[in-house]
Amino acid sequence: MSSINDPEVSKLIEIAGELSRVYENDQEAWKDSPFAWLKTLQSRRRGKAFENLVSCWLTDHNFSVSQSPNSEADLVIDSIRAEVKGSTLWESGIYKFQQIRDQDYKVLICLGISPNDAHIWVIPKEIVMTWWKENKISSQHGGRSGSDTAWLQVNPSEIHEWLQPFGGTLSEGLKSLRENLT
Repeated sequence: MSSINDPEVSKLIEIAGELSRVYENDQEAWKDSPFAWLKTLQSRRRGKAFENLVSCWLTDHNFSVSQSPNSEADLVIDSIRAEVKGSTLWESGIYKFQQIRDQDYKVLICLGISPNDAHIWVIPKEIVMTWWKENKISSQHGGRSGSDTAWLQVNPSEIHEWLQPFGGTLSEGLKSLRENLT
């Protein structure tokens, strides 16, 4: 390795070394997790991985699952269009389901992955849009251009009362999905 001649680069390397320990500590909870591989993926690949997790899990529960024919939804589950959002647990103890849009789907599936647990909510789109208008979920970006996407923040230890009917545990999420497919 060549020597560093610029003192500013040396200082930045020193700062990076200190910061790396902070970030390594953040990942400690995921060290032995069966879901740790999700944390290594770029956001676009991570989104696809969440779709595949949901698809395979639902197929295992005898649902008919296929890819959506267009970008207005992610999956078609028993002929119902579904949008899938995934989140790993943030250091603050919450899930953030991002980039929620008003597109052509019937249900929004939010899969949250913790180091050793998983949570899911299956919410009818019309309810999600109502929550957005009521500010129960907020626009993701500020300004006039920020009104096209929203995010849903969920603390799995303190689930909002208005969200509880739509899942929480994987079994509760399956129940909500079955109710929304009829």
